[in-house]
Amino acid sequence: MCTHQPLHHHRLHRPLRHHLHFNHPHRPLRHHLHCHHPHRHLQWVLLRPHQLIEQAPRKRFLLLGKRQISTSAIVAIAVPIIVTADVFLILCCFRRKRTIQRHEVPQYTSVVSDITTVESLQFDLAAIQAATGNFSADKKLGEGGFGEVYMGRLLNGQDVAVKKLSRSSDQGAEEFKNEVMVMAELQHRNLVRLLGFCFEGEEKIVIYEYVPNKSLDYILFDVEKRALLDWSRRYKIISGIARGMLYLHEDSQLRIIHRDLKASNVLLDANMNPKISDFGMARIFGVDQTHAATHTVVGTLGYMSPEYAMHGQFSMKSDVYSFGVLVLEIISGEKNSSFHQSGSAEDLPSYAWKQWRDGTPMEVLDPILRESCSGNEVIRCIQMSLWCLQEDPANRPTMATIALTLNSDSITLPVPREPALLLRSRSNGQLHSESVNEASITDVEPR
Repeated sequence: MCTHQPLHHHRLHRPLRHHLHFNHPHRPLRHHLHCHHPHRHLQWVLLRPHQLIEQAPRKRFLLLGKRQISTSAIVAIAVPIIVTADVFLILCCFRRKRTIQRHEVPQYTSVVSDITTVESLQFDLAAIQAATGNFSADKKLGEGGFGEVYMGRLLNGQDVAVKKLSRSSDQGAEEFKNEVMVMAELQHRNLVRLLGFCFEGEEKIVIYEYVPNKSLDYILFDVEKRALLDWSRRYKIISGIARGMLYLHEDSQLRIIHRDLKASNVLLDANMNPKISDFGMARIFGVDQTHAATHTVVGTLGYMSPEYAMHGQFSMKSDVYSFGVLVLEIISGEKNSSFHQSGSAEDLPSYAWKQWRDGTPMEVLDPILRESCSGNEVIRCIQMSLWCLQEDPANRPTMATIALTLNSDSITLPVPREPALLLRSRSNGQLHSESVNEASITDVEPR
């Protein structure tokens, strides 16, 4: 046994074995050892075997069969198991809590830390307020469900577009971060260029290059303004959108599914060149990834493919479907979501199909273009759009094929089958798909 006593100047002068000699057989062997330690004096007491037995605590035993198990052994086995189970439960609860918090309340610090790679693009809120006249109504370019867009001018004289997300917008912190990170990696003449962002307090702001002619829908669906878009400009817009989407799908360092391609997300520069914008809903695919699924369907009804709207399944072919709808809108000057034709179709794609089937595809064309368009180009674009709208994603073309088709008349297009109709029930607002008998068209000439 060893006890401690104060020690000041004692040292151990001889080896320990010189001190451990036997004393009287009936007395415990005691000896003081002086060691080199500034604060302690060690006293060793050697006890005889019978003294150790007397001082040792008595162990309790349980009889199990013919074997005895001590209670201390049981405790030694049980305690680690109980502690391990408790730790496991605590970790599970902690992980569940963090998962819930991460999905329900994205934190500012998390968003900022994830976009440190584009830190140089971060703007102070004060600088943006100065550039937009504190978001003056005179500077407002447009407004939508996401928020408002303002024109601004930076200190260096550069004009910019400032998208200020509404606090009630469906685009939360994660979508905002997603848009910034995706756009920071993309550079293409048919994609709007990201110049910066701001995330202070509850403000989520994205700064883009200024595009003077606003969005495609602003001109295309206006009875008077659409006259600015003759057929050559519309064809150029269709081709430019195709090139931009091809870049997203195949040519950029990332493989990106836009998931919300529509007329309001295509901006027009001073020369009416299209620039795809709004990447808040975009998803990045892996090198070998071909499709994905989600329980949360985002996008715009009227542009969404049936497999995405009904089942949450999306792929590059989902963007191709949206492109097909957009092409029909550009050709006709009509908005799919509000399209009505007396006595017939539910939507623009089904109307286009019926005109194609009946051999009158030029009826789809915007009437103001009939005297100035190329009939062959119009019919080719309608045929291509119907190809994009096939119900089975595997039957739709890739953006590479589409871009090649628009640049070369030598590409033979397949005869399209009728597109799937995606309808909303008037009674309960639910979506359902509908298929109609196929029809074969071998050749169509403009009329």
